Amino acid sequence: MTPTSTARWPGLLRHVVLFAGALLFLFPFYYMLIGSLQAEPDTSVAGAFPTSGLTLDNYRDINSRVDLLGSLINSGVFTGGVILGTVVFGVLAGYALARLRFRGRGTLFALVLLVQVIPFQLLLIPLYVLIVRGYGLADSYLGMILPFAINTTAVFVFRQFFLQLPDELFAAARVDGAGELRLLWSVALPLVRPALLTAVLLTFIGPWNEFLWPFLITKQTDMQPLAVSLANYISNVAARAANPYGAVLAGACVLAAPAVGLFVAFQRHFISTDVGSGVKG
Repeated sequence: MTPTSTARWPGLLRHVVLFAGALLFLFPFYYMLIGSLQAEPDTSVAGAFPTSGLTLDNYRDINSRVDLLGSLINSGVFTGGVILGTVVFGVLAGYALARLRFRGRGTLFALVLLVQVIPFQLLLIPLYVLIVRGYGLADSYLGMILPFAINTTAVFVFRQFFLQLPDELFAAARVDGAGELRLLWSVALPLVRPALLTAVLLTFIGPWNEFLWPFLITKQTDMQPLAVSLANYISNVAARAANPYGAVLAGACVLAAPAVGLFVAFQRHFISTDVGSGVKG
């Protein structure tokens, strides 16, 4: 065996291990997709390798009992509103904590971090009383969005990105007479696009899959997001379906498809960074 071939073995072994890990990670998605296309339910491992033909009957069955399009629109409005609030408030708060000098800034940032350790379930009852009984926002998009409009994780992410920006850029802009809002819009935001994408991707998964809060405040079926509609289907309708197992997996595929597509489309931007591109040497 030559030294060249010997040197290739560690790299080959690493690729084999990574490939096996990728298959292990993708197997649940494959099993969910194959299960949603089978005419007969098969919950065993052998069900991942069907011998009979595949069908779309499960998708037609669940669509006839659950308004998939309407539920997807509700999920999209709910998620879009949360993302908008997260980005707007996260950028403003992150910029203030990173670039502005004011008394108590460190204490305020510590409180932001402290909020992250408080479980959302502890706030359900006071939030429900405030939003549903106090503001009368039951069965409304605004009622679903408000508790998630400010995300402390996004504030932390934006603050860390803003801290990485060179002070010289802000000093030069201030010499030209730019105010803080102008600095934020023209100098800071163009350089933290990776942070924007990171915040969007991290925020998307939470409200898109959120079940408990929308379930509590939405009683009208035409206002419920897809996660809540699927849960109601499993509880009330699935037992009467021809293939309830396949229908549930079909609904899960519809729910997972936008999230998977978003990560696949933006994975290159998600891991990239061009903060240093604003400085020419």
